[in-house]
Amino acid sequence: MSAFPCSDDVLDESVVLIPLPEVADRLGVVVTRVHQMLRDHQLLAVRRAGIVGVPERFFDADGEVVRSLPGLITVMKDGKYSDEEILGWMFAEDSSLPGAPVDALHGPLAREVVRRAAAEPF
Repeated sequence: MSAFPCSDDVLDESVVLIPLPEVADRLGVVVTRVHQMLRDHQLLAVRRAGIVGVPERFFDADGEVVRSLPGLITVMKDGKYSDEEILGWMFAEDSSLPGAPVDALHGPLAREVVRRAAAEPF
């Protein structure tokens, strides 16, 4: 068991994962701070081929965590979704959005994505 939550890899192989040490470098923090962010559900991590990483699409063009992401994760955790279910929902294509919900977090539809997550039946 790890000291921080880490999901099974439920994502398509095309989803780029950033290893935790690189996440720490991007954010300008130590890797133990990234572990705390995972425990606090500010980020979600996936284990792929023995390496734990965070989806690249969780970061904006400046290398910061997408602003709405922690709130979205909290809303879905409050709805009793598992990390795997959250990741599956975030990365599933949605015809009413420009791509998947994770992509819409990068633009003006971020609040709509969080609203939809709150309205999802458990």
